[in-house]
Amino acid sequence: MITTEHLLSIFPHIGEEKASIFTDPINKTITDFGINNPAMFIAQIGHESGGLKHLEENLNYSAEQLLRVFPKYFKDKDPENYARQPERIANIVYASRMGNGDTVSGDGYKFRGRGAIQITGRSNYENFAHAVEMSLDDAVEYIATPEGAIMSAGWFWDANNINKVSDDITKTTRKINGGTIGLEDRTSLYEKAQEVIGS
Repeated sequence: MITTEHLLSIFPHIGEEKASIFTDPINKTITDFGINNPAMFIAQIGHESGGLKHLEENLNYSAEQLLRVFPKYFKDKDPENYARQPERIANIVYASRMGNGDTVSGDGYKFRGRGAIQITGRSNYENFAHAVEMSLDDAVEYIATPEGAIMSAGWFWDANNINKVSDDITKTTRKINGGTIGLEDRTSLYEKAQEVIGS
């Protein structure tokens, strides 16, 4: 059983009120999705959400950042025309993939990354909506809430069979991130979570 005090020990910056908001959703998610390594789950969602602070993808990029983060999408476009325009950016970089429609469909922005493990793309949202028996539009709104953010992370964990590798920080990170970005921070959070709640 994860307590508010546990979360405060792992993420001291979030404060008691916010920690208490996430306590029940984390316990429900761990139970509902049979997560076998709660310390790893908490460490991973902690890193992905900046310590449970950011539950939605920040696409407010400068022109320079666009060229660095999404170079292939702006090689034939002037990034200055898209800088600091999250909706336009999302509709370009997420168009025609992950189940999304083209740039004019608006799917890129509607199905941008949300949740404690940011799920992205219409297909992921549809699969999550089906799993929690919600309409697609309701699921979009739900994932933006603290409970939905954690539940969607649990769904992602389950859908990607992360229990099978959850004793290995590098393998778990690859399943979530596609690489090992942030491995040092994830490891630090995992060690703290193990110390506080056990594995």
